[in-house]
Amino acid sequence: MRRRIVLASLAATVLCLAACGSLLQPDAAPLLRQAEQAMGGIGLNSIRFSAQGGGALFGQAFVPGMAWPRLNYTSLTRLADYQNGALREEFGRARAEPNGGGALPLMGLGEQRGVGLLRGNVAWNLAGPAATAAPLALDERIHDLWTTPHGALKAALRNGGTLAPRIVDGRTVQAVSFTEPGRFSATLLIGATNLVERIESRRPHPVTGDTDVVTTFLDYKDFGGVMFPTRIRQSQGGFEVLDVAVREVQTNPASDIVVPDTVRNFSERVVAEEAADGVWYLAGGSHHSVLIEMSDHLVLVESPLYDARAAAVLAEARKLVPGKPIRFVINSHHHFDHAGGLRAAVAQGATILTSAVAKGPFERAFSNPNRISPDLLARSGRSANIVGVLGIYELSDDTRRIEVHEIDASIHAAGLLMVYLPKERILIEADAYTPQSAGMPPPTLPNANNLNLVQNIERLGLSVDLILPLHGRMVPMRELYAAIGRRP
Repeated sequence: MRRRIVLASLAATVLCLAACGSLLQPDAAPLLRQAEQAMGGIGLNSIRFSAQGGGALFGQAFVPGMAWPRLNYTSLTRLADYQNGALREEFGRARAEPNGGGALPLMGLGEQRGVGLLRGNVAWNLAGPAATAAPLALDERIHDLWTTPHGALKAALRNGGTLAPRIVDGRTVQAVSFTEPGRFSATLLIGATNLVERIESRRPHPVTGDTDVVTTFLDYKDFGGVMFPTRIRQSQGGFEVLDVAVREVQTNPASDIVVPDTVRNFSERVVAEEAADGVWYLAGGSHHSVLIEMSDHLVLVESPLYDARAAAVLAEARKLVPGKPIRFVINSHHHFDHAGGLRAAVAQGATILTSAVAKGPFERAFSNPNRISPDLLARSGRSANIVGVLGIYELSDDTRRIEVHEIDASIHAAGLLMVYLPKERILIEADAYTPQSAGMPPPTLPNANNLNLVQNIERLGLSVDLILPLHGRMVPMRELYAAIGRRP
């Protein structure tokens, strides 16, 4: 009898705890539907907004740990197609400060225009009619689609959001949390008027691991029965990336976003070209690497972009030189497009050589896991071994000597490194010089980064015959001189 009483008591306790748990995190669906109604989102299948204002280039800070370099958006248009899980973004943007990375023209020399698209699990870019796969942008674009105000409500409903009150600035708001599996987690803050005021989200990133994003929506207005903010602010990784004023909103615009056949079946490929005995230029994408064979190991210069690119490069290295481990990976600089494959290199046991200013930030970043979408590093259980280069660093054995030099006075990145092979008279560099397509005339105005590179080559007394840029194509040294209007 006593045993039955104890079991009944335990069962009652479990039921009570379950009931209490459901009270603490009730079903958010009624509130979400109420908010959708208030915001005019019932029957909203797509929305397009156009904006102007400021922003910044995420992951392109001049000094690691500093704010992202500021830019101005002359135009920003996003079409969110909720029905088909699609997004189209068109922008025109220009630098607002001289230092820092990114594929924009240098300060005062014009703007960058671009088109980025998403449908389902495929992301791509357009340059004129030409479509190029953009797998690195996939997570970000899925996040951008489903963290628009109306998209977030739909995503929370679809993913079973949970509800809890929160006090913000002395008032109570409703916080609805949900996870888009494998992509991001988010908490919506919904105010008393049932408008989405703020979204606190977290998404995976190839460099920083799970990365915090905060998006704030201000000054809602009625656009043909649909409430939409006229100001949007966003930060990523602790620094602002967007602050724009919305000028125009269209509800349920036609959407014709279709995945091109040229990008539907994209996979990373690596094209190896021998630049010298035991030195291979690993191209085949937007960002290149260089493999250098030593007597009992390999050295890889650059592991860029993200896990899939890094895995393809590392596999090609093993194919070219089977039986020798990659002991060192040299990172040209801390910008995220050039550092996105370092976590994969660490997962294989490689020691990372990077600039002294990037060492600490990378150590902190690589200790931050990707829990939302576990990457190669998270699955390996390894810790990063990072060496910081200040001035010059050498690797050598009976086979060859590798010199790693810091580029002085770069405007692109503090601690920008270049690699020199004295026996082969080869220079490896990133972003200090990207050759134009073959046959194009030299630029009328020399690029400041190109001038800076030549100054550093001459300052160090390096004898260079061949340049292996980590963008573009292999070129003789004379092409760099031609680019700055000088003869060798």
